[in-house]
Amino acid sequence: MKRNGIINSEISKILSYMRHTDLICISDLGLPCPNDIKAIDLSLKLGSPSFMDVLSEITKDMKIERIILAEEIKNNNKEVYNKILSMFENISIEYVSHNNFKQKTLDCKAIIRTGEATPYANIILQSACIF
Repeated sequence: MKRNGIINSEISKILSYMRHTDLICISDLGLPCPNDIKAIDLSLKLGSPSFMDVLSEITKDMKIERIILAEEIKNNNKEVYNKILSMFENISIEYVSHNNFKQKTLDCKAIIRTGEATPYANIILQSACIF
């Protein structure tokens, strides 16, 4: 039995297969998931687990070099946006329209769906090299 890190077997497997520049998305409960992309649904009930709880755990297990956010989060979800900024102070941030964000999910290894019920609480994480 695993002692440390993420215990969700699907997330653990995806993270272990990620290579430099690979992408993974953490989403609110409303973001569509393209048919050909692995969907990992963690949603239990409205608001649970939260986007920030899931993001916090993923960042403990993944080295990240860049993040992608929808431009709309700046004005429509300032609370989550400010938490993201404080979490990724030294990481490059790319902003795209929400429609372009949805297109970029086509390049992700997986989309992890949370129970988050606030607007634009979505992020794409780009994997860094660990050496």
